[in-house]
Amino acid sequence: MTPFDYVRAGSMREAVELRSRSPNAAFLAGGTTLIDLMKGGVEKPSLLVDIRRVPDLDYIKVSSGKASLGALTKNSDLATDPALMKAAPMLTQAIAAGASPQIRNMATLGGNLLQRTRCPYFRNQAFACNKRSPGSGCAALTGYDRGHAVLEGSSQCVATHPSDLAVALVALGGEIQAEHISGQRNIPLSEFFRPPGETPWIETSLQRGALIVFVETDLPPEARRSVYLKVRDRASYEFALASAAVGLHQDGSRIIGARIALGGIATRPLRFATAEASLIGRTADEAAFRDAAAIALGEARPGRENGFKVELAKRTLVKALKLASELQQ
Repeated sequence: MTPFDYVRAGSMREAVELRSRSPNAAFLAGGTTLIDLMKGGVEKPSLLVDIRRVPDLDYIKVSSGKASLGALTKNSDLATDPALMKAAPMLTQAIAAGASPQIRNMATLGGNLLQRTRCPYFRNQAFACNKRSPGSGCAALTGYDRGHAVLEGSSQCVATHPSDLAVALVALGGEIQAEHISGQRNIPLSEFFRPPGETPWIETSLQRGALIVFVETDLPPEARRSVYLKVRDRASYEFALASAAVGLHQDGSRIIGARIALGGIATRPLRFATAEASLIGRTADEAAFRDAAAIALGEARPGRENGFKVELAKRTLVKALKLASELQQ
């Protein structure tokens, strides 16, 4: 591991100021991703700013129509919060589907959203990776790409985003509040994660050195009748090949509201507004769900080894919508 300095911040402002002084600093919270990357030589911060004792960043507040979640809230607390489980099952199910109980006890909300890709080429310095070393190339484009993106990939990157929680949050909507050196800024969740384009190393809309303070997520009527379904190679401690966060609002069997987001198949969590719109006014049945899935995956561009993901994602979405439609209001 490359040597580094360590300092503990006592406030949000101090944390941001400390990090802004060093161009190669990083925040340390749960450390469940950062420490692994440092051990592998992928991340080499010269300074770690420990934010674990910064006050007022660990809380869960659920009210009518909104939930406010502090950035240092542990994933395990989010997954088991009774109010969240009732108001937005897709959210707590997504958190419970990620990592292991031990990691969820350490990992934080903010760190979960900012975790780096699990692309093996990113984590192995023997291969070219534009995320790790801008301009070096993308080994996945000519290598084994079974786990890579079939949507929104570019000529520079086809790595998938690993977070389950982010998929559910994008489906629900809302915004992130971040502390910048120049003050606070609100970023809609729909704009927070960036597609790779020509700059895949720029993964979010956060300014350099900014600290996530909280996430305020919407709790629309669809949230109460919602499901997160994750398909993976093994039952636990594995990343999604395809996942779906869905919610339905129904008047009897007629759909009057829908939320759809998919994970494991794209370079960022994606919400599919056109697929949602296709369900409005339809009867909640398999035909409607299949039509929505076809729309969602209509622009998929698989690689050599991951063509199966297109059909897998469609089936995952159809199954998730079916499960949501069977829930009681």
